[in-house]
Amino acid sequence: VPTCPHLHTLFLASNNSLQRITDGFFQLMPSLKVLKMSNCWNFTLKLPLAMSELGSSLELLDISYASITELPEELKLLVNLKCLNLRWTDTLNKIPRQLISILSWLRVLRMLGTGWFNFLEAPEDSVLFGGGEVLIQELLGLKYLEVLELTLGSYHALQILLSSNKLKSCIRSLYLHLTGDTASIIDATVFADLNQLNQLWIDEGIELEELKIDYTEIVRKRREPFVFRSLHCVRIEQCHKLKDVTFLIFAPNLKSLDLSYCSSMEEVISVGKFAETPEMMGHISPFENLQSLHLSQLPALKSIYWKPLPFTHLKEISVGYCRNLKKLPLDSNSAKERKFVIRGEEDWWNRLQWEDEATQIAFRSCFQPMGVLSGGRKI
Repeated sequence: VPTCPHLHTLFLASNNSLQRITDGFFQLMPSLKVLKMSNCWNFTLKLPLAMSELGSSLELLDISYASITELPEELKLLVNLKCLNLRWTDTLNKIPRQLISILSWLRVLRMLGTGWFNFLEAPEDSVLFGGGEVLIQELLGLKYLEVLELTLGSYHALQILLSSNKLKSCIRSLYLHLTGDTASIIDATVFADLNQLNQLWIDEGIELEELKIDYTEIVRKRREPFVFRSLHCVRIEQCHKLKDVTFLIFAPNLKSLDLSYCSSMEEVISVGKFAETPEMMGHISPFENLQSLHLSQLPALKSIYWKPLPFTHLKEISVGYCRNLKKLPLDSNSAKERKFVIRGEEDWWNRLQWEDEATQIAFRSCFQPMGVLSGGRKI
């Protein structure tokens, strides 16, 4: 039980070495404002109940990337907490009801990836029950909230979120973990209402066939077509009926795109859907700001884009197990601005078709073969 009456900041970020904190550890730290216990993957026990001793002083609590399964009721006593970081506490499935709503001074709440590992098993007395619908009701009472990262387990929960202008203005990162959800079509236009959304992750949309957007309606109603200006990072995986992500042509500032385990995906950007709005053909050049493109386990993928792109900011393309992708959207002009790395299997690389010989020569030095780890996983 350390005696630290003047300690304001304590980092216990462990990178797996921290396993347990005794109950009396925080007892004599009356001035502690910032407590960070992130990256504690061995921290499988409950959080120490004596954290409630910090109730009058603690303003920031970071337990991101920790292997905890529940938060104690005693955290309700942290009434002055302004920032709570639960990012990637993926085994967390019990957050007591009223715990979030009672932290009325919260300004920053980070819950990206929170509880996704066993989302469907959240007990009824947890705010994660019902795919996050209970959680959203508690968030509505946080009048000082400014920054929100959220994990939701259903399209219906997303629709409830979108009914609140307050929450829409706060959301920065959104993880849709759709295991068990029956939605086959999601109207991607709804993401346009999230003006601060930087990161979008869609996972296990087993029935999801289309991220739909009415391109003609956007062109007709809006003076400029780029409706997802804040979106920087998109990751979509295990959506086995999804055929394309054409809505991303309206995300001009996209920096990172990761698509994996989508067994029906044939195109990244669909030429057929794009052709529905011929007036747009000369005004949009997708992926102008893209820095990294990762494609993995897409056995039906045939096309990223139907013509060469400049890729002025690209740093890396990574392709693994995409056996039908026989051409990249590159020409000799794509290499003029800067060189970037192309990672993939050697067999795939040797079978690639090129725009012309000059393009093939220009990118020959960019290739790096993937290494193979245990289980056939590629890096």
